[in-house]
Parts: sequence; C-alpha cells; structure tokens
Amino acid sequence: MAAAAPRFACQQCGATHPRWVGRCDACGAWNSIVEEAPRETPPKGLGGGAGRRIELVSLAGAGREPPRAATGIAELDRVFGGGLVRGSAVLVSGDPGIGKSTLLLQAATALAAKGLSCAYVSGEEAVEQLRLRARRLGLAEAPLKLAAATSVRDIVTSLDNERPPALLVVDSIQTMFVDTLESAPGTVAQVRASAQELIRFAKRRGVVLLLVGHVTKEGQIAGPRVLEHMVDTVAHFEGERGHQFRILRAVKNRFGASDEIGVFEMTDAGLIEVANPSALFLGQREGDVSGAAVFAGIEGSRPVLVEIQALVAPSSLATPRRAVVGWDGGRLAMVMAVLDARCGLALAGNDVYLNVAGGLRIVEPAADLAVAAALVSSLAETPLPAKTVVFGEVGLSGEVRQVSRADARLKEAAKLGFARALAPPSRAAGKRRQAPLAVREIARLGDLLAEIGGAPRDRPARDRA
Repeated sequence: MAAAAPRFACQQCGATHPRWVGRCDACGAWNSIVEEAPRETPPKGLGGGAGRRIELVSLAGAGREPPRAATGIAELDRVFGGGLVRGSAVLVSGDPGIGKSTLLLQAATALAAKGLSCAYVSGEEAVEQLRLRARRLGLAEAPLKLAAATSVRDIVTSLDNERPPALLVVDSIQTMFVDTLESAPGTVAQVRASAQELIRFAKRRGVVLLLVGHVTKEGQIAGPRVLEHMVDTVAHFEGERGHQFRILRAVKNRFGASDEIGVFEMTDAGLIEVANPSALFLGQREGDVSGAAVFAGIEGSRPVLVEIQALVAPSSLATPRRAVVGWDGGRLAMVMAVLDARCGLALAGNDVYLNVAGGLRIVEPAADLAVAAALVSSLAETPLPAKTVVFGEVGLSGEVRQVSRADARLKEAAKLGFARALAPPSRAAGKRRQAPLAVREIARLGDLLAEIGGAPRDRPARDRA
C-alpha cells in the first residue's frame, strides 16, 4: 500500500492544501499553513450496511422552557438569557488579559457556593496559580474542584462517573488535545476534535460546559470557524486595556437573545457588574463642549446612553487623517459624504477624529444622526443644546429615517435627566406627543444644522504649498 500523502491545513479556516504555501487560498491568511499527520486509514463510506432507524416526531410537542442555573452575577445572566442551561456549551473569547478566566472563576465559585458541583480544568495555569487568584479575589473558601490537565481523554474519564459536575470550565480549548491525533494542541484538527468530545460529554451527561477561546491578532476566535457552530452560545469580551470597563457581548445564543451585553468594571477584587451602564458612560461628561453628542442606543434588549465625541481640525497633509474608535470607519465616510453633498459642509480638507467614550463599540445605524451632530458641532464650534440626546439613521439623500424601539430610548434618556431629544419623525404623531421628554423631529440633515445654530463657519484647510 502506498504511503499516505502529507496533509497541510490552514490554522485559520481549516482548508487543506497538497503542499505548503505561504498564503492560504481560501481565507487569505499568511503563514497559517501547518503540516498535519495523515490518517492511518481513509474514512469509509456507508456501503450497503443498514443503519439504525431514527424516530421523527411532530413539531407541536410538549415543549417547555429549559431550566436555568443563575450564577447570581446579573450582568452575566443577562448575556446568557437568564442563566446557564443544563447540557449547553458556551464559548467565551477575548483578548489576552481582558478577564475571561477571572469572570468564569467568579461564576464557577458563585454556583459552587449555591451547592452545585463545579469543576475548573485549566490547561494554561497550575493549580497553585488558580488558588492564588482565588485568594486575591476573596473566593478561596468556595467548594470548587480544580485540576490542571490538557488531555481530553483524562478529563472525560475523570468526570464521567455516577455524579458528574453540574458545571465544567475548560481554560482553554486551544490547549486541549486528543491522543488519537498526532498534530500539536491548538491546530485545527485538535481544536475541532477536542471541542467535539467535550461537547458530546456535556450533552450526554447534562453538564454545563464553559470553554475559554483564544483570539487571533485580527480579533477572530482562533481555530476552525466550525467551533462557533458547534457550541450553543458564543460570548465575546470587548474593551480596551486602557479602560477599566469590560463588555461581554453574546454574538450567538440558542437559548436567548443574541447581541445582548453585560457591562463589568475591572478592579482589584475582580470583575464587578455595572447595573446602570448609561450613568457610567456619561459619568465624566462635561457640558457645553463642542463636538460631543449623547447617543441613545440599544444594545440587545437594553437601552444605553453613550457620548460620541468628534474633532474636526484643519489638516496640513495631502490626505487628511480619519481616525475612528468604537464605530465603523466606512459608516463615518458615508455620513461625511452626505454632509458634504447634501448640506454643503467642507469636511474633505480636514482631519476628522471620532471616538465613542467608555470603550463601547456601536454597530447599529441609529448612531448616524448623533455622529453627524457631533461633526457639525465640532466644525461650527457650537455645543449642542444642553440635556439633549440624539438618534436616527441617515440616508444617502440626506433624510433621517426611523429606528427601532424609539420609546425605550426616550424613557432611558428621561430617567437620566435629559429634557430634549433630536429624533427622526414618528409614524404616529399622537404617540410621539406622549413621550417623556420634548422631541424635536429631524426629517433632514438641514434641520439638524438649523437646530445646532445654522451653517458652520468656513474653516479652510491650511495652505499645503
């Protein structure tokens, strides 16, 4: 029999190649091709053997809401849809040092303190390191079982007994390996096989499985993309190391709403939940400053108020700079183009800096009007009216379109003491009259310029000669 040909697999997307190449043709990643050991025997087809008959049931069954185990950390339970579901697999990813292991250790000790059997298996830290972290966080007395292991076979054999744990934390999935494969831990084959075995064990025994996942330098979860499809919930940590705030966002959730967020603050005592993120993001806001607008947004099911800051300054460069933090750079270019074409503002020759205060990343288009208001305010050097929130989607023709859940945005703004809102026109005028604060309807961007104080003064770019 001929020897099996070598197999080269991309560590980013899992695509296979007949030989080593510097760049993957499937995903475009550089230096991600690694040789993996070939299979001993090729996979066999179904052949003519008869399989086991499966039972098909009707859609209208006696379904019920799955029972959940609440950790007691309200922000974490909110992200998971009210608590952890028995037999579910959760993948938590984020940048190094952002707080993944700390948060899961706090959740595991909280459930262990309630009487549930919980196990924490680390492939990156020794047991003494975990104990040292628990003492630093004041959690050393919790009845949590610890282990340091990387073999999936050993982990499953040790826990697959008469009383398996109710919760299993594996930190991290990229350090686990299956001994039937010869490739190194962290490769596509090992991550896929290790996750499959652990998820199969969790589903079979009704164990809540929490997996910690590494990320690449682009911010994507390391390993094959199929890993995100295998688990029930994918939660991603967001935030900058320079900020003390951490945002846990549910990217995927089969047992709850996706795109739900939980806000935490990193302290010496671990991650502390933030019950009112709006007040936190606006806590250091200064009034009567040009280039600042308060945006009333929706993150998951929660209304959140955040300050958007813009700075428009004359540029001495042939190509003016565009720096964006916390928002989409392409969306900023679109809003600037609409302001130039429809409102006659001269933004092309200026440097433009845009920042979302607090480290939150905004993805919804309802922030278009708030960004436009901040840009116009900075260019005109005129502050927005005091106690005013802004939201609305901007179209290419300069019109301002309606957004979802406008009432919830207005109620959150009124609760925090805001008196006015710049918002798109309402479908039902009578309904808008019952708003908890005064609403100035902005139908086009020209109305926004008139509200701020007329057309901005000319601020031409510096002479580049």
